[in-house]
Amino acid sequence: MSEHKPEWPESGDLVIATIESVMDYGAYANLDEYSRRGFLHISEISSARIRNVRDFVRENQKMVLKVLRVDVEKGHIDLSLRRVTKRERIEKIKSWKKDRKGDALLHAVAEKTGLPIHEVYQKAGVILEEKYGLYDGFEKVVKEGIDVLTKLEIPEDLAKVIVQVAEERIKIKTVQVRGVIEVRCMKPNGVRCIQQAFSGAKKAQEAKDAKIEFSVIAAPKYRVEVSADNWKRAEEVLDKVSENVVTNITKAGGNGSFKREK
Repeated sequence: MSEHKPEWPESGDLVIATIESVMDYGAYANLDEYSRRGFLHISEISSARIRNVRDFVRENQKMVLKVLRVDVEKGHIDLSLRRVTKRERIEKIKSWKKDRKGDALLHAVAEKTGLPIHEVYQKAGVILEEKYGLYDGFEKVVKEGIDVLTKLEIPEDLAKVIVQVAEERIKIKTVQVRGVIEVRCMKPNGVRCIQQAFSGAKKAQEAKDAKIEFSVIAAPKYRVEVSADNWKRAEEVLDKVSENVVTNITKAGGNGSFKREK
């Protein structure tokens, strides 16, 4: 979407470009995100000796280039391929793909509401983009619900459609970590104490970005499984919830231990 970008890139920017024409002395490339054309001189294609430019670039090839100079008055943009590192290329492609997904989601919202895309962008897109990044904003909605949008004062009717589109089109990948908790309580109300130890721990660690499940293996052993969208968060919640269970049962006069499952 044109609203996302200024009219011209700046020196040092990484851009996605499509090679338009190749000559002996370089190539012209269209900057996909700006609707501008830039020039890639042969000296900026590779540090190695170049016998044939087409060995390195070809028409209609899409690549990540670095902006060297911008002359707005003359309408010139000088580009470089050899100054783009492997890491920069990977990160730029990743962010570009994410931007395109975000745009597609916003267009789907516009289609469902019947509103012009520029209106949806102004009422919601620009707010999400500035706060989280457009696609990341939609992803956060899937994880945390409509509150993400209402806190940003996005109109409720529009927010409901954004939630609908996000839930339909984004599948959050999750990871699971597990462990075994062994608990005993020999008091007359021991069963009740064990139940409260688990329910209290689960309530204390309840979060929208992690799911906690307990299951009986064979008393006194119980399995705890935590699902989250990344390993670090899953491990963090697993450690805390298991620690809470053991603490709770100890306070109730019992004892407990935790062992991580591989």
